[in-house]
Amino acid sequence: MTTQESTPVRAGVTAVPYGHAIGSEKWRGSELAQQLQGKIKLVFEENLGLVDFHLPNRICVLYISETDLVSGNGFKRRLVRFRNASDLHGIIITEKTRLSEQYFSPVQKFVVLELGMTLLPVTSQSEASQLIIQLVREQSKEHESNPFLHRKCTRLMEPSVLQTVQQIPGVGKVKALQLLQQFPNIYQLSNASLQQLEMVVGQVVAKQIHTFLTQTQ
Repeated sequence: MTTQESTPVRAGVTAVPYGHAIGSEKWRGSELAQQLQGKIKLVFEENLGLVDFHLPNRICVLYISETDLVSGNGFKRRLVRFRNASDLHGIIITEKTRLSEQYFSPVQKFVVLELGMTLLPVTSQSEASQLIIQLVREQSKEHESNPFLHRKCTRLMEPSVLQTVQQIPGVGKVKALQLLQQFPNIYQLSNASLQQLEMVVGQVVAKQIHTFLTQTQ
């Protein structure tokens, strides 16, 4: 609260090399950091401000833990400050557990509809690490040709990513698989247009997904 109010908005290093992630020093030794190490190049920095992880192409991850959700609305001020003071692309990863599930729906509406930011629910830090790895790998693939782009059904479709897509309203296992066939990672799915989604899952479900992932104009 007081600490959060005085935390600088700056996001630290903005030119993150492809294949790398810059993590806030507070994550050193955490389960999330341990899961990332060895899969991407992770380095820690003390001056990331409000941001938890900084990725290539000016993408930032802000993490809302189970504790943050059940402790009140302090995290909302952090998100608003980031959105208002930064031109970086913020992705909000939120722990949706049995304890925090009752708080998730209002947070989802706040982040997606009011702030117009991307929100991705996870059940654990381990699952969050898989999403961050996906995002980092996707940026690297855009920078240089990568065979993963043509092997959509193999390594890219990791169980944690499939599970996360299934948590989107209106999406079950079958539709999640269809979506990941066309958009093999979370980053591509989050940036898909309504028309692109309709071609995969139909108009009704596409609208639900698009509303969940993007701001309603």
